[in-house]
Amino acid sequence: MIGQEQRHVIWMAGVPWDSIRGTDWHLASAMTRYARILWVDPPVSPMACALRHRSAGRSPGPVLSAIDDQVARLTPKALPGLARPGVRAATAALVRSQIRWAIHQLHIRPFAVVATHLEGPLGCWDRGVVNVLHGTDDYVAGAKLMGLSARRQHGQELRMLARADVVTAVSPQLVRRWAGLGVRPALIPNGCWLTDVSAAAIPPEVRGLPRPVVGLIGQLSERIDLDALEAIASAGFSLLIVGPLDPRWRQQRFSGLIARPQVHYAGPVPAEAVPSYLAAVDIGITPYRDTPFNRASFPLKTLEYLGAGLPVVSADLPAARWLRADLARGQYAAAADQILALARHSGEFADAIRRIAPGGSWTTQAGRDPAGRGHYQALVRQRLAFAARHTWPCRAEAFASVIGLARPGARTGARNEGFPAVPGDANTDGSA
Repeated sequence: MIGQEQRHVIWMAGVPWDSIRGTDWHLASAMTRYARILWVDPPVSPMACALRHRSAGRSPGPVLSAIDDQVARLTPKALPGLARPGVRAATAALVRSQIRWAIHQLHIRPFAVVATHLEGPLGCWDRGVVNVLHGTDDYVAGAKLMGLSARRQHGQELRMLARADVVTAVSPQLVRRWAGLGVRPALIPNGCWLTDVSAAAIPPEVRGLPRPVVGLIGQLSERIDLDALEAIASAGFSLLIVGPLDPRWRQQRFSGLIARPQVHYAGPVPAEAVPSYLAAVDIGITPYRDTPFNRASFPLKTLEYLGAGLPVVSADLPAARWLRADLARGQYAAAADQILALARHSGEFADAIRRIAPGGSWTTQAGRDPAGRGHYQALVRQRLAFAARHTWPCRAEAFASVIGLARPGARTGARNEGFPAVPGDANTDGSA
């Protein structure tokens, strides 16, 4: 049996460690309470890596580095054109070989291998290693959005489900779909970190926005309902938008939206700057379009708003209904309409925004109504308390239990010495 100080999980992520922090990053970070993580980036070709770093001297072999004493990172290398059908099989073999090399370099034995995308090599590890598929999205429904073949994605999906010892998924919709394919997925929704924004300094460029300020923070793409954003702005609300913009997404309409006087687009900001923008927001919104891909997702932003004490208006999608049902069952049911409201279509967002902040949190925050301020602060506490039921540590506890990791008494034990020292950018010539 693997001892507590020896537990390791290989995390084959769908995005690099240093990309936008999504489900992979948050859940893997929370899982360090239960095991050390070897994070595996998606493979890149040496040519792409050289162009990205503006250096032809980057190693053609895999790069292994230490993030901290709990997380090591492997960036596998693959042949150019790694997504082409003729190269794809070789890519899978190369990635598997380079992961084995990293395991040898770190002198570890994995307890589990977790894949959060359909190209991760599951089912090819030593006996006793738990193979886990954690579905973060409906990969088939999202194939077109990602420029992939839906037919191939479905084939890969069936193969990964067959190879997995444990299957988990982020949304009730995806659990139901995979259950229809003959497996028994466990629901592990996305979570949040509780964020104290009370002392955060609001960025100067948004201090002058008239209250209330409606905030949208996250990636901007075809998933977002632009009709809803335009309706909110037309209703007279200030709109603060923060996040990276997909250049393929309706540039002309978006440019017209952010040209309005009470709309401010801050662009992409570092993760550490997000609390400052949340501090400027009175109501958070999750305006997702009603599409098969969105119906199977579990938007991070909804819980992130609640984790900052903000009320939320969300599109009426299954994940939001699941949260709303949990809210209605708990001790905060009486305040449910002031915590999370659902909008069935674009035109309902403005009305829901008006309902979710009666009296106006923007008034109470300014100190002009002490009685109202007390009520507002009580609602903030209730939102935070509800969000505390859905934090990433809570999700990690559930995930660890599902894959068979017992809950530790402390982070990973007093004798935990972390990974062996890994030289920065340690690499090999590819002969893993």
